[in-house]
Amino acid sequence: MTAIPVEAAPFARSVDADLDARLKVFEQILLKWQPKMNLVAPSTLKSIRSRHIEDSLQVADIWPTARRWIDLGSGGGFPGIVTALRLRGESGALVHLVESDHRKCAFLREVSRETQAPVEVHWGRIEDVLPTLPDVDAISARALASLAILAEMTTERLENGAIGIFLKGQDVGSELTEMSIHSSLTIRLVASRTDPLARIVILGRNDLMSTGGVGQ
Repeated sequence: MTAIPVEAAPFARSVDADLDARLKVFEQILLKWQPKMNLVAPSTLKSIRSRHIEDSLQVADIWPTARRWIDLGSGGGFPGIVTALRLRGESGALVHLVESDHRKCAFLREVSRETQAPVEVHWGRIEDVLPTLPDVDAISARALASLAILAEMTTERLENGAIGIFLKGQDVGSELTEMSIHSSLTIRLVASRTDPLARIVILGRNDLMSTGGVGQ
């Protein structure tokens, strides 16, 4: 695969007092549930805001026109809950959270109730749930699977006009060499605001990728 240039990190939109308060409620609920299940790595518990929340806020900033989302493997709520809270109050905003662990679904539902995040929680395997969901503007995932698997899961949706936005770590280069995509799709790489080695992968139809996204 030809080397893909890395674009500048997305512009950081401000966090107003209302959003900040709801993110703090989310963090408190996560800390309450963490002893019951592994929602985040224990080593990151003292830096939830910087390691997880700030990282996840980039997702909505990457494609700011997207209002309807599917978040795959939502687990601890990153980035799906954060995206939903960022979009709260926007007309038509809704994030479908897909999670196979019923306990984590219970956690996500509590967060949604307490923060009034515009989400719907779907319990089940991605391959079973994804075909049942309505059309959306974008699909996200964080620390879920390799790019090859993510592309395979979402190709049909992407070819129909959704944009894939996947948060990846420093191994993104090797993942890119292992994946193949349909000729109608394009990959863009964006630098992360929170980790100099991490990248945000944008995957979408050729005609859409040149008209939206970072900096739009």
